[in-house]
Amino acid sequence: MSRPTPIQLDFRNTNCLWGSVLVETLARLGLRHAVISPGSRSTPLTVAFAGHPQIEAVPVLDERSAAFFALGLARQHHRPVALLCTSGTAGANYFPAVIEAQESGVPLLIITADRPPEMRDCRSGQTIDQRKLYGSHVNFHHELAVPEASLPLLRYLRQTVAHAWERTQWPLAGPVHLNAPFRDPLPPVEDDTVKALRKSIRINEFFSAQDSWEQPVDDNAGADVIEFAREGGIGFNSLSHGIIVVGSAQPEEPEAYAGAIGRLASALGWPVLADALSPVRNYARLQPHLITTYDLIARATRLAKKLKPDYALCVDGWPTSKTLRNWLQTADPEVFMVSRQPQNPDALHARARVLRCSVETLAASVRPSVKLSVWLQTWQSADRLMVRRLSGEMNRLRRMFEGKASALLPMLLPPRTPVFIANSMPVRDAEFFWSANDHGHRIFFNRGANGIDGTLSTALGVAHGNRPAVLLTGDLALLHDANGFLLRPHFSGSLTIVLINNNGGGIFEHLPIARFEALFEKYFATPQHADFRKLCAAHGVAHVVVKSWRQFGELVSHLPRRGIRVLELRTDRELDAAFRQKLFAAAAQTVERALD
Repeated sequence: MSRPTPIQLDFRNTNCLWGSVLVETLARLGLRHAVISPGSRSTPLTVAFAGHPQIEAVPVLDERSAAFFALGLARQHHRPVALLCTSGTAGANYFPAVIEAQESGVPLLIITADRPPEMRDCRSGQTIDQRKLYGSHVNFHHELAVPEASLPLLRYLRQTVAHAWERTQWPLAGPVHLNAPFRDPLPPVEDDTVKALRKSIRINEFFSAQDSWEQPVDDNAGADVIEFAREGGIGFNSLSHGIIVVGSAQPEEPEAYAGAIGRLASALGWPVLADALSPVRNYARLQPHLITTYDLIARATRLAKKLKPDYALCVDGWPTSKTLRNWLQTADPEVFMVSRQPQNPDALHARARVLRCSVETLAASVRPSVKLSVWLQTWQSADRLMVRRLSGEMNRLRRMFEGKASALLPMLLPPRTPVFIANSMPVRDAEFFWSANDHGHRIFFNRGANGIDGTLSTALGVAHGNRPAVLLTGDLALLHDANGFLLRPHFSGSLTIVLINNNGGGIFEHLPIARFEALFEKYFATPQHADFRKLCAAHGVAHVVVKSWRQFGELVSHLPRRGIRVLELRTDRELDAAFRQKLFAAAAQTVERALD
């Protein structure tokens, strides 16, 4: 990381000096983005962030949107992003994104400005208890001292901020909260309070320990796993009936990650059941045994029984598919979870052992298999038949079926397109229909807490300053975060929003509550009857109603270089839900008959 050009600290007053020391410390450690919401109490830090030449300070009106935008930036760059807001309820609006960051391991540095202690608990305006505001959902919390013109306290500030930066990334990536009280004067008016400190602070010397930060390396990580694998403790070989299950992952180097999965599959001779939210499906050439239709295979009762595994090696958690998870719970294989995180990674509560290592370490440790097994060949035959059946149905389908967007996007999008996939039905359709390809698309998502909040704002963060990106979302998720469109004047990049508008929550059509018609539409499907053309016009966003799949292909094959546009696909959620059920049942029966 290049060393930032030294700046002159701001000696106009105590708050200015305090803010410039805090921001310069972060800049030297590697901070490059700060997302700032307006407010008075945060003025000293806003001035410092906005004036720093190494930091892009992006103003965002809505704090909830700001936090998810920062989350998207941190996902894109794999680097902490700072969030700054004023006192009061402003910081509370960060909470959903803080939870997502904590659950999915995204580094965020949250700074909430606050009133000084003497202004609390006395009905002072815009004042709440902000200490430990986010409870257990942060890696570290600290309330900074009230700024003083004191060299010892500036040293305390520097070291505390450096520690907070470290805690966003080590030992686990996640959010950190600094509560920052300020007394008046808040604007950068000059006074004599820090005049005496000008000659006491030699900038390069003062910040010499903060010129860079490197994550500590655990040299012993995976050592016990290497020994275990080499001794054959898992029964790792092609004679074992095993599967490799790859869940959602957003690695910094997706191609290297996919390559490690491929090497592991080659060594074991096991099929790879890969979620659409992993990089694996987009690097098919690196995957000798890739299975994408496992959800449908698990629905074929006789075939699923024949393919019951003795072992399951799970990398980065279980896939989205509930059908697969139910099948695995019934099969009850011996499970090995590959994870370097300290949390319990197994939501199935299986007979599981956790291998605390990277998949790269494990792939390098397993002895190669000697031949392909009938077990593997059966999996591959079933997958080929399922893919052929699904592809045939999608090719024949002319009407606007929402799942067809997921089937077409991997083949139509330009190579290496960043794609953010929203929760609820889009993520499930991607798992069903996103085909194996070699286009290297980079998939992003919020699957830490699996909510629909912040969908648009996170996607904008992923796309900001990046190559042209795509968001695949439903109508409710987009409406839930419609304030994300307020980012448009400050957005740098291109985002194409593929909007599946089925006027409600399509995911609920697949749940038992759909049978209770008196309650279902009003309280679960919740149709909003929104006019997206008018919504887009209000924000100066381009909008197109897609009339045919040919038109869709033309629009997504060539993405614009800048701006935001919405491609609206109007679908029928009841009809689509029935079509999925019929299609999946027929496909399972066809493949089962062919392999009996």
